[in-house]
Amino acid sequence: MNSVLPCTWTDLKDHIHTALCEKENLIPEQFPLDAEPMHRADRFCGFAFTLFGPRQIRLNAIWAADVNTVYFYDARGVRYESLRLPQVVADVPAA
Repeated sequence: MNSVLPCTWTDLKDHIHTALCEKENLIPEQFPLDAEPMHRADRFCGFAFTLFGPRQIRLNAIWAADVNTVYFYDARGVRYESLRLPQVVADVPAA
């Protein structure tokens, strides 16, 4: 996995996409990444990322904006990694 930690929205999406594809040995160009904003009590709190692979494989990652941490989940829904980002992510789309 790329050792450079993401600091922009594009870098964050690319990092998550690469990490999820590497988990199941998938080719990133063949499996796009979906990103949906998450809200708690009508306030933006992060993004949910989903990668749909072959044979109904679904990998997920959650970026919790308030703690600036990404949580990665495998195809069984088990968290296998968390990544605390040292910098606030810039250029996050309005949710």
